[in-house]
Amino acid sequence: MGGSLTMIKRLMRSATACVVISVIGTTGCVFVAGNTGSWSANPTDAEQIQARSDISAEMTASARAWTSGDLNGFMDSYENSNTITYVTPKGVVHGRDAIRDRYAPRFVPGAMHDALSFENVEIDLMAPDVANVIAFYRLTRGDSTTAYGPTTVVMRRRDGHWRIIHDHSS
Repeated sequence: MGGSLTMIKRLMRSATACVVISVIGTTGCVFVAGNTGSWSANPTDAEQIQARSDISAEMTASARAWTSGDLNGFMDSYENSNTITYVTPKGVVHGRDAIRDRYAPRFVPGAMHDALSFENVEIDLMAPDVANVIAFYRLTRGDSTTAYGPTTVVMRRRDGHWRIIHDHSS
């Protein structure tokens, strides 16, 4: 029995190590046990204010592009990568091109476009170049709301621009 317990403990340590390596390899992030969300390199107040302003401007530009039927402009808010994700009720969509293909039918030339807006936006700067954004999206056509729900996006700053790397809208 003691030998079985030792073997189980070794397997558990090995499985935990595999998960940690997988997380690091997939995300490039290292998570420290016991971390309360504080990073040793906390963004300064000025950096937080600037990041929130830049992210808000990016969200506004994204909504403006959606509303005007500009798919390319709307997709500019997504990082140009095959590793970004969009969670849908039917599963996870991987890569910017696949996400673009999913949205394309809503942007057919001549089609009526709903107006997109974001409400109750909360921006949590998780690191100097990574932010979690929680909001409620609203699609309207005239005076009618056609869709409304929560959205969470993770954004990363690269080359001075904040772009979506993970999107989950319900």
